[in-house]
Amino acid sequence: MRRLRELQDDLSMWRDLSERSAMLMDLAAEVTGGQNDPLRLELAAEAAALAADLGVAEAALLMSGEYDGFDAILAIHAGAGGTESQDWALMLERLYLRWADKHHLKVAVVDRMPGEEAGIKSVTFTLSGRNAYGLLKSERGVHRLVRISPFDASARRHTSFALVELSPAIEDDVTIEIKDDDLRVDVFRASGAGGQHVNKTSSAVRMTHLPTGVVVSCQNERSQAQNRDTAMKLLRARLLELRLEEREVEQARLKGQHVEAGWGNQIRSYVLQPYQMVKDHRTSFEVGNAQGVLDGDIDGFIDAYLRQQIGETAGG
Repeated sequence: MRRLRELQDDLSMWRDLSERSAMLMDLAAEVTGGQNDPLRLELAAEAAALAADLGVAEAALLMSGEYDGFDAILAIHAGAGGTESQDWALMLERLYLRWADKHHLKVAVVDRMPGEEAGIKSVTFTLSGRNAYGLLKSERGVHRLVRISPFDASARRHTSFALVELSPAIEDDVTIEIKDDDLRVDVFRASGAGGQHVNKTSSAVRMTHLPTGVVVSCQNERSQAQNRDTAMKLLRARLLELRLEEREVEQARLKGQHVEAGWGNQIRSYVLQPYQMVKDHRTSFEVGNAQGVLDGDIDGFIDAYLRQQIGETAGG
């Protein structure tokens, strides 16, 4: 039923785009005035809006992965470097929250660890909405920031790293077997804001999957049972992501490609000093408006990545 609704929405969207295009073509044939003709100016504005909506529709067509239509679980971890990297992780959190707001995705924070002096050590949140995972899968990897440090009295340039992890929020019909003997569950008191009840009881839950070493935690819910359910959902998502990564590595091996996965292999660089530029090292897509990117304008990077993936699939 969900898939049927999505297809009906798609059909309605393309019909609307077709009708708007035909209407603009008809009106354009009636324009007789010069560049400042009111009708010509109105048509130009409508054409720009149509082009923007068409771009959104085309991006939806690039969703070809098995789990692209699912909600997403996104985690940000500060790299080595203390306060510098923790502040960078906070900047990335703000970036994705602003992007989610622009795309009308619902966000829920499930775990957050503040930094020692500033920023955050890590944060995990879910993003709910159509194609959330398919759109955000381009963000998985190491993000590198170069800037004049606001924490350095000598105003020196610093390089900081943060890791973005992404998993599809899998549904009940996706089979991920987790045996009780493979789990270690620890409970502890939640830290930070959350109210008197949260901070005075052992409501937070940490789960360790012993065979893989995957660790997840949740402390945002009020009760231990709620946190346990959310942690299990996060664990299932991380195990699915491991399965997908293993599949990708095996496919790359069969194709004869050399695969490297390491903390130092950044996917994107954000340079604020001595010039401004954000560049994705996988697609070579880059923009000069770094502040716009930090304010959540990453659709160009997402589109370039998705188109590259479609091209590689077609070429493979």
